[in-house]
Amino acid sequence: MATLDVATLNLRNIADRWPERLPLLVADMAALQPDLMGLQECVFAVGQDRLLGAAGEARYGIHRGWAGRPEYGNSVLARDTLEVEASGVERLDLGERRSALRVPVRLERGVTLAFVVTHLHHVPADEGIRAAQARELATWLDARPAAGGTIVVGDFNAEPVEAAYRVMVEAGYRSASVEANGAEPAVTWPSGIQADGMDTDGDPGCLDYIWLRGPLRADACRLAFDRPAVDDSTLYPSDHLGLVARVAIEG
Repeated sequence: MATLDVATLNLRNIADRWPERLPLLVADMAALQPDLMGLQECVFAVGQDRLLGAAGEARYGIHRGWAGRPEYGNSVLARDTLEVEASGVERLDLGERRSALRVPVRLERGVTLAFVVTHLHHVPADEGIRAAQARELATWLDARPAAGGTIVVGDFNAEPVEAAYRVMVEAGYRSASVEANGAEPAVTWPSGIQADGMDTDGDPGCLDYIWLRGPLRADACRLAFDRPAVDDSTLYPSDHLGLVARVAIEG
């Protein structure tokens, strides 16, 4: 049975001590080397996705979907051992300067897996906006079925008690962390980073997810990009923690 390692991380753009964070990101990416990775708050003009893609021995193709402005948004890194159907890469505008990016990946037996990265509205009180964005995303993906299954990753800015989370569950998506571990992580934001101008809007909680639908199974799921600097406990790779899951392709 084939497996894929898939990961997600909100990069926190170039805020919060970016020059100091970069070596931590590169080191963790070099160790992780997932098959597929979804990045949020990626600054294309700085080449953040290219820097992470060059961190280890693996070679990655990069696919970008802007959000709010053309030089900023979501990015998918796909190992060059995977066949991406480039003509099928699609972007969905979710409003509020948010978007989703769908990247179809052809598996060995000729079926297509959809890998999707998104980032939902961030204002804590605006649960209704996030729920509407999640519904729009689910409806959009329903119209683009993938025989090999669909993986949705990203920063939903919604804890498991929120409506946006329920929208995904009701649409048939299963949390990789719940499937593998029986529960979501207690906290994926904030990481513990301390920085001038850091985001303090909201309570600590689980905001980041790997969702599976179709003939897929999460054999493992854990936090990633979750270690502070050796000599500075206030410095983390980002203000979010990442997730990585080992996903079995069933059937």
